[in-house]
Amino acid sequence: MDFSFTEEQDMLRMSAKDFLAKECPKARVREMAKDERGYDPQVWHCMAELGWMGLVLPEEYGGTGASFMDLVILMEEMGRNILPGPFFSTVALCALPLLEHGSSEQKTKFLPQIAKGEAMWTFGLAESSGKHKASEVKLRAVLKGTNYVLQGHKLFVTDAHVADYILVAGRTGEGERPEDGITLFIVDARGPNVKMEAIPTIGGDRQFKVSFDRAVVSKDSILGKIGNGWHIADFILQRAAVLKCAEMSGACQAVLDMTSSYAKERIQFDRPIGSFQAIQHKLADMLIDVEAVQYLLYQAAWGVSVGLPSLWQISAAKAKANEAYQRICIEAIAAHGAIGYTMDHDIGLYYRRVKAAQFAAGDTDLHREVIAAELGL
Repeated sequence: MDFSFTEEQDMLRMSAKDFLAKECPKARVREMAKDERGYDPQVWHCMAELGWMGLVLPEEYGGTGASFMDLVILMEEMGRNILPGPFFSTVALCALPLLEHGSSEQKTKFLPQIAKGEAMWTFGLAESSGKHKASEVKLRAVLKGTNYVLQGHKLFVTDAHVADYILVAGRTGEGERPEDGITLFIVDARGPNVKMEAIPTIGGDRQFKVSFDRAVVSKDSILGKIGNGWHIADFILQRAAVLKCAEMSGACQAVLDMTSSYAKERIQFDRPIGSFQAIQHKLADMLIDVEAVQYLLYQAAWGVSVGLPSLWQISAAKAKANEAYQRICIEAIAAHGAIGYTMDHDIGLYYRRVKAAQFAAGDTDLHREVIAAELGL
């Protein structure tokens, strides 16, 4: 495997890094955390003009036709700057499955809107248990005439309050396996009988409970085939796991860089604290974790990009990132001392996002189960 980047990918990384450093400084991140929208419309518009929303979409839909690896590189830079907003929910959770499994009519209608930044999307899968498993999908979708009627709710629906559409996993039937009878619906987020309730979080990310009380959707709103929705949901979770891992990888690198710089500048007992073995070991452990996350991430992303089976590689990357991100932040806080525990220090901005990232696209236990199954256990 060759993990070196092309000249175009290096340019993408540098342009994203420069843009985010200018348009999304930590002061702006703090402002967006207090804004009910959770994102800056001006920044969103600029991202659309840069072609980020349509990065991996074909030119016929207003995109640039870049690779999945290119999207990983972009997500790393977003994670490095902890960019708030609905990019992940729109592109990772919805644009990719629309492109892969949508009908020609659906792709023609929806993908150009996403590429232009005119529409935001999100995905509703988890319910009462909060688990990303087919057996936990209880929301009912009953055929009434030419339409389906949805009854039930979804939890932890990211950015639902600003979404125009929600991909909803519902149960249209039963089968021998829990995966049988699940169908994905494209639902108007502002439609009648769709209600949203905010779920407060430590990280300040926008999570919602979305309830469907006899919400009506047409047959044309089905993504893929009736009863075969879990296949698409699994596709979403795999791609989303890699992209969330990329976001976490960028954050881990940023925390390491900040802590290393602080250790060289902070003077204690007439010498930089980085000269003390205790701090050196913390930074060494942080670097080991960062490198491990990046290796597993690039291995998984490379497999997805070239179309190779990468199930256990994806789960290995996400499981490692889940644990490494938290460990790196804790070590960074300890290295910074008392200032690291304050709300005003940038380290805290990363640490408060750890839990949300750990549960996005599957927690560690879920991905361990996937790896065990791949081992034939």
